Amino acid sequence: MLVETIEDGVVIVTLKNGKTNSITAETLAMLDEIVAKVNEDDALKGIVLTGVGRFFSSGFDLPMFLGFKDHAEIISFFDEEEESLIRFLTCRKPVVCAINGHCAAAGMIWGMASDYRIVKNHPKIKLGMSEIKIGLPLSVAQTEVMRFGLDTDKKFRDVMYFGDMVDPLRAKELGIVDEVVEEDELISRAIQIVKLWIDTPGRPFIPMKYMLKKEAVAKIREGLKDPKWKEQLKCFFKDDVRATLEFVQASMQ
Repeated sequence: MLVETIEDGVVIVTLKNGKTNSITAETLAMLDEIVAKVNEDDALKGIVLTGVGRFFSSGFDLPMFLGFKDHAEIISFFDEEEESLIRFLTCRKPVVCAINGHCAAAGMIWGMASDYRIVKNHPKIKLGMSEIKIGLPLSVAQTEVMRFGLDTDKKFRDVMYFGDMVDPLRAKELGIVDEVVEEDELISRAIQIVKLWIDTPGRPFIPMKYMLKKEAVAKIREGLKDPKWKEQLKCFFKDDVRATLEFVQASMQ
């Protein structure tokens, strides 16, 4: 699910699962372990998250979604997913997302939970959030992560409500990514950002990041207390939503 390497003290985490690098519960568990290790080991400077092949990530694994037996099983998955997303969002060290290919849904959400996003310059790469067209709302943590990453409610509206998939240059205009670079610069530039931010006296990045994201995390924690967000997960059993998920799954095979 993940390939982990270390370069110059930076942990490079490569999503690798099938054709589209879909994200499973096992992927999240492995990411949790890496984040914990980076937080605890002073020798590690941060994380670069990337993918392999034509995709960064298509998002959550659709067979996993379609295989949920009942509402309770969905709630169990998303309870864990919300905590995993919070842990990734609040990794103490710099996290840079190096988007090598198509990026959507949970792939985009985890990208937004990173501190900086760089995408390969290629006109065929598509990035965005098409959940509104599929019939899936966002969870509490996912919503706040996207809002935080996009910086304004207007940008959130434009990305989430239209559900368009855009090329890298348009993604930069919309604030979805921070930089567009050539393929041979993608990983090296991501590593450079991590080291630039952490290799300073006393590592003030760490408390600065904590303060920057403190309010967003508090909003997530407060939102998770409202049971309504779990009720909306029943959408996975609506006939039209399942039909759309099955169609998307078939188109990716």
